[in-house]
Formats: sequence, C-alpha cells, structure tokens
Amino acid sequence: MVKIEEGWKETLKNEFEKPYFKNLTDKVRQEYANPEFKIYPPGNKIFAAFDSCPFDKTKVVIIGQDPYHGYGQANGLCFSVAPGVRIPPSLVNIFKEVSNDIGAPMPGDGDLSRWAKQGVLLLNSSLTVREGRPGSHSDIGWETFTDNVVERLNEEKENLVFILWGSHAIKKGEKIDRNKHLVLTSPHPSPLSAHKGFFGNHHFTKANDYLIAHGKEPINW
Repeated sequence: MVKIEEGWKETLKNEFEKPYFKNLTDKVRQEYANPEFKIYPPGNKIFAAFDSCPFDKTKVVIIGQDPYHGYGQANGLCFSVAPGVRIPPSLVNIFKEVSNDIGAPMPGDGDLSRWAKQGVLLLNSSLTVREGRPGSHSDIGWETFTDNVVERLNEEKENLVFILWGSHAIKKGEKIDRNKHLVLTSPHPSPLSAHKGFFGNHHFTKANDYLIAHGKEPINW
C-alpha cells in the first residue's frame, strides 16, 4: 500500500487497487532503481503534497505540471523548493504577485510548506520526473492518477478554490463543478507568460475573499 496521509489513503483506496496504478508504481520503482537516471523528487517526497495537506483540511488546490527537474530542487510540492535552494523564476513571479496583491513582503526562501499546512494542496500533474527531462513521466500513469484526485476533490468537497495557471492546469480543471467551487485561471507565472495576465490576476485576494465568504479561515500567503 502507498504510504500517504490517512485521509487521502481512505479517499483514494480504490485508486491504489486499479491495474494502471500497479503498473505506474512498478514503472516508478524501476526508474528510481535505474543507475542511468536521477529521478526527482526523493522517493520519500513523492506524496509530500498529500502528506503536507490532509484531505479533510484541504481548502485551496494549486495545480502544477512536473516536479522541478534540477538537482536538489523538487520537494514534492508544486512550485516549491526547500530553504537554501535558489528560488526558481516562476516562483519569484508568484511571490511578486502575492506582494502586489496583498502587500506581503517577498519571503526569504521558496518553501511553500507553510501554505500546505494551512490547507493548500500543491499538486503536480506528474509526481516524478527524470533529471533534465521535463515531461518524462507524464505518460506513465500519473496524469490519470492526479485527474482522479481532482475528481475526488470536486465530488466529495464543497467550496474549494482551484487555482489553475497555464493551459495544462486549466485543461486539468475542465470538469470541476463551478457551482460548487471557485475556479481561478490565468496564464502561467513563467517568465515567458507572466506578463500576459498572470501579473495582476489577484488570485490570492480572490481566494481569501471566497474562503471568508464560506466561513473558512483565509490563507496567510
């Protein structure tokens, strides 16, 4: 059985028994065992997004694409890096928008576990990747798994905020019920696209306004 937070384990237990998931875990084990490749994040961080944000505490969902594929970057939370690791450009832009939106100072590190602890699920579409090979694990079953995670959240919870940046995340959120949840979309925070509508999207205040309106604690971004 997958080692994962108990609430998520219960919610996803049927998923873990499906044939595609067995094939996925076999493939992932083979990849980590292959000396030709480095695979990120470290094996014990693959399900860090779930372990950091229990199912019953989840209020906001941010969807990324791949884990970072450079040495020492990926920590299992989308867009996040550990303290002491140089903050990647997309995350710099996220922090700029937070600062412009709510007036918070730029943080000293890129560790987003502080968001996860408040109920922000930082979910990558693929939970593993080969070093230097973005998208290398996108076709081994992770997309199916994370699509079903989004489906479970959509069906079993109410008044979540889904934050979808870029075409990949937006496509992943197509089936979310807009009558039950708030779905915020914009271009990706990458330096290639942030100026096309990510900056100025005010997603952080919009998310908090929605949470407050539905009797939930806002996020300290």
